[in-house]
Amino acid sequence: MLPWVGMTAPYRHLLVPTDGSELSTGAVRAAVDFAKGIGARIQFLHARPKLPLSLIGAGSLVNPGTVEDLSRASREASDRTLQDALTIAAAAGVVAEAEAVVNEVPYQAIIAAADRHQCDLIFMASHGRRGLSSFLLGSQTLRVLTHSTLPVLVSREPTGREHARAAPAPVPAD
Repeated sequence: MLPWVGMTAPYRHLLVPTDGSELSTGAVRAAVDFAKGIGARIQFLHARPKLPLSLIGAGSLVNPGTVEDLSRASREASDRTLQDALTIAAAAGVVAEAEAVVNEVPYQAIIAAADRHQCDLIFMASHGRRGLSSFLLGSQTLRVLTHSTLPVLVSREPTGREHARAAPAPVPAD
């Protein structure tokens, strides 16, 4: 049994940003379980850049048709990501909606969407980067945590050590 099932919580509307990664999909599943347990609804969000890669400096080397193709592919991937999240929520009987936005700064898009949709909790994944990797790559989760006025629940995939602790002990053979 999940610890939050039947829990009375002040959270009724969750914002769940997703990027379609395996880790993010795990957070979507966890958010759906959480929402179902407390009777909340979900607003899924996918924030994507105008283009899925940087073309700075490419100038006239890039065919305009290529730019349109990249934009279309990005939009289609965003639509698939959100449809997958909606399917997970529907299968669990959780009321959910989805929105895709174009924004070069994902953490700002997340905070703005939470405000726009009047969400009372942001539920998101953490990629678990630490040290130099976190400093160099940055963390949208950390930025949301430090800039949002709403509570943020961070779903983190268990490490191998945590998996080992959670695994049942082997039963000796007779």
